[in-house]
Amino acid sequence: MSNQIDETADDELIRSGRDAEATTRALVRAARRRFATEGYRATTVRQIAADVGVNVALINRIFVSKDGLFEACMLRTSSELDAQQPTRPATIEAVIERLIMHVVNAPNGDDPLQLLLLLRSSGDENADRIRRRTLEHFTERLAAAAGWSADDPATEHVLLRAQLAIATMLGVVMLRASAVAEPVASATADDLTEPLSHVFGALLGAAQHRPASD
Repeated sequence: MSNQIDETADDELIRSGRDAEATTRALVRAARRRFATEGYRATTVRQIAADVGVNVALINRIFVSKDGLFEACMLRTSSELDAQQPTRPATIEAVIERLIMHVVNAPNGDDPLQLLLLLRSSGDENADRIRRRTLEHFTERLAAAAGWSADDPATEHVLLRAQLAIATMLGVVMLRASAVAEPVASATADDLTEPLSHVFGALLGAAQHRPASD
Protein backbone atom coordinates (compact mmCIF):
# COMPACT_ATOMS: atom_id res chain seq x y z
CA MET A 1 0.00 0.00 0.00
CA SER A 2 2.78 2.48 0.91
CA ASN A 3 4.50 1.78 -2.43
CA GLN A 4 1.29 2.66 -4.26
CA ILE A 5 0.94 5.90 -2.31
CA ASP A 6 4.57 6.84 -3.06
CA GLU A 7 4.13 6.11 -6.76
CA THR A 8 0.94 8.20 -6.95
CA ALA A 9 2.70 11.11 -5.25
CA ASP A 10 5.63 10.78 -7.63
CA ASP A 11 3.31 10.74 -10.65
CA GLU A 12 1.60 13.94 -9.50
CA LEU A 13 4.94 15.70 -8.99
CA ILE A 14 6.20 14.57 -12.40
CA ARG A 15 3.07 15.87 -14.13
CA SER A 16 3.47 19.20 -12.37
CA GLY A 17 7.15 19.36 -13.34
CA ARG A 18 8.11 20.38 -9.81
CA ASP A 19 10.26 17.51 -8.57
CA ALA A 20 13.33 16.19 -10.40
CA GLU A 21 13.95 13.64 -7.65
CA ALA A 22 10.48 12.14 -8.12
CA THR A 23 11.13 11.92 -11.87
CA THR A 24 14.42 10.12 -11.26
CA ARG A 25 12.73 7.64 -8.90
CA ALA A 26 9.97 7.00 -11.43
CA LEU A 27 12.49 6.43 -14.24
CA VAL A 28 14.46 3.93 -12.15
CA ARG A 29 11.22 2.18 -11.16
CA ALA A 30 10.01 1.97 -14.78
CA ALA A 31 13.45 0.89 -16.02
CA ARG A 32 13.74 -1.85 -13.43
CA ARG A 33 10.34 -3.19 -14.43
CA ARG A 34 11.33 -3.22 -18.12
CA PHE A 35 14.83 -4.65 -17.59
CA ALA A 36 13.52 -7.37 -15.27
CA THR A 37 10.59 -8.51 -17.41
CA GLU A 38 11.83 -7.89 -20.96
CA GLY A 39 15.61 -8.07 -20.57
CA TYR A 40 18.32 -5.49 -20.99
CA ARG A 41 18.77 -5.80 -24.76
CA ALA A 42 15.07 -5.70 -25.60
CA THR A 43 14.45 -2.59 -23.51
CA THR A 44 14.94 0.87 -25.02
CA VAL A 45 15.27 4.20 -23.28
CA ARG A 46 12.42 5.43 -25.50
CA GLN A 47 10.09 2.83 -23.94
CA ILE A 48 11.15 3.82 -20.43
CA ALA A 49 10.68 7.51 -21.21
CA ALA A 50 7.20 6.79 -22.57
CA ASP A 51 6.30 4.79 -19.44
CA VAL A 52 7.04 7.83 -17.27
CA GLY A 53 5.80 10.46 -19.70
CA VAL A 54 9.10 12.28 -20.27
CA ASN A 55 11.34 12.71 -23.31
CA VAL A 56 14.43 10.60 -24.04
CA ALA A 57 16.72 13.62 -23.69
CA LEU A 58 15.84 13.82 -19.98
CA ILE A 59 17.00 10.22 -19.43
CA ASN A 60 20.27 10.98 -21.19
CA ARG A 61 20.73 14.12 -19.10
CA ILE A 62 20.15 12.31 -15.79
CA PHE A 63 21.79 8.94 -16.47
CA VAL A 64 24.01 9.67 -19.53
CA SER A 65 23.21 6.33 -21.17
CA LYS A 66 21.19 3.14 -20.98
CA ASP A 67 24.12 1.57 -19.07
CA GLY A 68 23.93 4.42 -16.56
CA LEU A 69 20.22 3.84 -16.05
CA PHE A 70 20.78 0.09 -15.60
CA GLU A 71 23.49 0.79 -13.03
CA ALA A 72 21.09 3.10 -11.16
CA CYS A 73 18.59 0.21 -11.05
CA MET A 74 21.22 -2.12 -9.64
CA LEU A 75 22.34 0.47 -7.08
CA ARG A 76 18.76 0.79 -5.90
CA THR A 77 18.50 -2.99 -5.61
CA SER A 78 21.79 -3.16 -3.70
CA SER A 79 20.62 -0.40 -1.33
CA GLU A 80 17.33 -2.19 -0.69
CA LEU A 81 19.08 -5.45 0.07
CA ASP A 82 21.62 -3.70 2.30
CA ALA A 83 18.73 -2.12 4.17
CA GLN A 84 17.73 -5.61 5.28
CA GLN A 85 20.95 -5.74 7.34
CA PRO A 86 22.19 -3.37 10.02
CA THR A 87 25.35 -1.47 9.11
CA ARG A 88 27.16 -2.86 12.15
CA PRO A 89 25.32 -5.96 13.37
CA ALA A 90 25.98 -6.80 17.00
CA THR A 91 25.87 -10.54 16.34
CA ILE A 92 25.68 -12.95 13.44
CA GLU A 93 22.28 -13.94 14.84
CA ALA A 94 21.04 -10.42 14.03
CA VAL A 95 22.17 -10.81 10.43
CA ILE A 96 20.48 -14.21 10.14
CA GLU A 97 17.27 -12.76 11.57
CA ARG A 98 17.23 -10.07 8.89
CA LEU A 99 17.84 -12.55 6.09
CA ILE A 100 14.90 -14.60 7.34
CA MET A 101 12.71 -11.50 7.57
CA HIS A 102 13.46 -10.70 3.94
CA VAL A 103 12.22 -14.18 2.97
CA VAL A 104 9.20 -14.08 5.28
CA ASN A 105 8.09 -10.66 4.03
CA ALA A 106 8.09 -11.82 0.40
CA PRO A 107 6.23 -11.41 -1.78
CA ASN A 108 6.03 -7.65 -2.04
CA GLY A 109 5.70 -5.52 -5.14
CA ASP A 110 9.41 -5.10 -5.82
CA ASP A 111 10.97 -8.40 -4.69
CA PRO A 112 10.55 -10.24 -8.01
CA LEU A 113 12.07 -7.28 -9.87
CA GLN A 114 15.04 -7.13 -7.50
CA LEU A 115 15.73 -10.78 -7.95
CA LEU A 116 15.22 -10.99 -11.69
CA LEU A 117 17.72 -8.19 -12.14
CA LEU A 118 20.22 -9.96 -9.90
CA LEU A 119 19.79 -13.44 -11.35
CA ARG A 120 18.94 -12.97 -15.01
CA SER A 121 21.82 -12.67 -17.46
CA SER A 122 21.23 -9.66 -19.67
CA GLY A 123 23.22 -10.84 -22.69
CA ASP A 124 25.16 -7.59 -22.54
CA GLU A 125 28.73 -7.63 -21.22
CA ASN A 126 28.55 -4.21 -19.59
CA ALA A 127 25.20 -4.87 -17.92
CA ASP A 128 26.33 -8.28 -16.68
CA ARG A 129 29.46 -6.72 -15.18
CA ILE A 130 27.28 -4.23 -13.27
CA ARG A 131 25.01 -7.08 -12.10
CA ARG A 132 27.96 -9.19 -10.88
CA ARG A 133 29.41 -6.20 -9.05
CA THR A 134 26.12 -5.71 -7.19
CA LEU A 135 26.01 -9.37 -6.15
CA GLU A 136 29.65 -9.25 -5.07
CA HIS A 137 29.02 -6.13 -2.99
CA PHE A 138 26.08 -7.75 -1.20
CA THR A 139 28.05 -10.97 -0.65
CA GLU A 140 31.04 -9.14 0.80
CA ARG A 141 28.89 -7.14 3.23
CA LEU A 142 27.25 -10.31 4.49
CA ALA A 143 30.58 -12.16 4.67
CA ALA A 144 32.15 -9.28 6.62
CA ALA A 145 29.36 -9.54 9.19
CA ALA A 146 30.21 -13.25 9.53
CA GLY A 147 33.93 -12.60 10.09
CA TRP A 148 35.40 -12.46 6.58
CA SER A 149 38.26 -10.06 5.87
CA ALA A 150 39.80 -9.48 2.45
CA ASP A 151 43.17 -9.17 4.19
CA ASP A 152 42.92 -12.52 5.99
CA PRO A 153 43.25 -15.63 3.78
CA ALA A 154 42.13 -17.80 6.70
CA THR A 155 38.61 -16.34 6.36
CA GLU A 156 38.26 -17.03 2.63
CA HIS A 157 35.77 -19.85 3.27
CA VAL A 158 33.39 -17.34 4.88
CA LEU A 159 32.92 -15.57 1.53
CA LEU A 160 31.74 -18.80 -0.10
CA ARG A 161 29.36 -19.51 2.76
CA ALA A 162 27.93 -15.99 2.55
CA GLN A 163 27.32 -16.49 -1.16
CA LEU A 164 25.54 -19.79 -0.45
CA ALA A 165 23.38 -18.02 2.14
CA ILE A 166 22.46 -15.32 -0.38
CA ALA A 167 21.67 -17.96 -3.02
CA THR A 168 19.36 -19.66 -0.52
CA MET A 169 17.60 -16.42 0.36
CA LEU A 170 17.15 -15.35 -3.28
CA GLY A 171 15.97 -18.81 -4.29
CA VAL A 172 13.30 -19.02 -1.60
CA VAL A 173 12.06 -15.49 -2.31
CA MET A 174 11.85 -16.29 -6.02
CA LEU A 175 9.79 -19.41 -5.26
CA ARG A 176 7.45 -17.38 -3.06
CA ALA A 177 7.16 -14.17 -5.04
CA SER A 178 7.71 -15.06 -8.68
CA ALA A 179 7.13 -18.78 -9.25
CA VAL A 180 4.49 -18.92 -6.48
CA ALA A 181 5.50 -22.53 -5.89
CA GLU A 182 3.64 -24.41 -3.18
CA PRO A 183 4.01 -25.16 -0.36
CA VAL A 184 6.69 -22.50 0.14
CA ALA A 185 4.57 -19.73 -1.43
CA SER A 186 1.94 -19.92 1.30
CA ALA A 187 4.27 -20.91 4.14
CA THR A 188 3.91 -18.75 7.25
CA ALA A 189 6.63 -17.00 9.19
CA ASP A 190 6.54 -19.84 11.73
CA ASP A 191 6.87 -22.43 8.95
CA LEU A 192 9.94 -20.73 7.49
CA THR A 193 11.81 -19.38 10.50
CA GLU A 194 13.01 -22.64 12.05
CA PRO A 195 14.39 -24.37 8.92
CA LEU A 196 15.94 -21.17 7.59
CA SER A 197 17.54 -20.49 10.98
CA HIS A 198 19.21 -23.91 10.78
CA VAL A 199 20.40 -23.35 7.20
CA PHE A 200 21.72 -19.83 7.72
CA GLY A 201 23.15 -20.74 11.11
CA ALA A 202 25.04 -23.68 9.62
CA LEU A 203 26.45 -21.48 6.86
CA LEU A 204 27.19 -18.24 8.68
CA GLY A 205 27.40 -19.17 12.35
CA ALA A 206 29.75 -22.07 11.70
CA ALA A 207 31.72 -19.94 9.25
CA GLN A 208 33.00 -17.81 12.12
CA HIS A 209 34.71 -20.77 13.78
CA ARG A 210 35.76 -23.19 11.05
CA PRO A 211 39.38 -22.78 9.94
CA ALA A 212 40.06 -22.50 6.24
CA SER A 213 41.09 -25.73 4.55
CA ASP A 214 44.67 -26.13 3.38
